[in-house]
Amino acid sequence: MISNLIEYEKAREELRLLEERLDRLQQANPVGAKGFTKAGIRKLIARIQEELAVFEGSEEARLST
Repeated sequence: MISNLIEYEKAREELRLLEERLDRLQQANPVGAKGFTKAGIRKLIARIQEELAVFEGSEEARLST
């Protein structure tokens, strides 16, 4: 779980790297090949996006009070 801005920035960088990795895999392997690898990366991306959203929501709530 992301609890501060440093972790938030690290998560954003990790997300960027995973998206680049997924793009490379999609270009290098046709549909159906390396499906488990691509699916695993997509799951990691979704998890990080969810954590970022929770942190962003909590920051917004703190700033609005």
